Amino acid sequence: MNAQDYLWFEGTTLSVAYCLTLVEGIDPVEALRRVDAGPTEQLTGLDAFIDFAHKSFPLPYPRSDGRYGIGATQLDGWTMLLEANGTLGISMPVLLPLSEGTRVVSHFSNIDAEDWFYWLEDGDLRLRFEPLFPYHREGSDPDALVDVMAQAGFDLRSGEDRDYSLHTEATFALAEHLTGIRITQELLDSSTYLCGRAPSG
Repeated sequence: MNAQDYLWFEGTTLSVAYCLTLVEGIDPVEALRRVDAGPTEQLTGLDAFIDFAHKSFPLPYPRSDGRYGIGATQLDGWTMLLEANGTLGISMPVLLPLSEGTRVVSHFSNIDAEDWFYWLEDGDLRLRFEPLFPYHREGSDPDALVDVMAQAGFDLRSGEDRDYSLHTEATFALAEHLTGIRITQELLDSSTYLCGRAPSG
């Protein structure tokens, strides 16, 4: 797997701002419970979920209850948590209980060129980095995936001439390496999402 497998993502509705979190071995109900998002409805299709997420986005104070829309769907041994313009999956207060007894892989990007990748194992932050700057990594084992990152399509050099043109696509490929789950447009479009609203963390 490498960045070329995810060229389809550029220009999609989610590419403007998304957060995608994969949690191993728990079902969508448990995943939503761990992020304090009681299920409120079930929706089929990405467009329906995005509409829910946008309508759920907190309104300005004092009308906002500070909760964000999130969708969960069951994949092969994993639950995918999806956010449109959300940041729950890159919040450590959210990720720590979510990763209890299991593995969590999460990545985020928005229109302001902010992006993050997280890998946790049972509360241990193994790796965290900004895909735009993959040469700067943090965590308990920040160099464990260096070879895989290069294969995925990250240019790990720190110089000004480095190539970062496919950093988001490479992020999807790295997540696939850790989870075995390949995200496709068809998967996103055809999934049924158990939806809830979670505090910002």
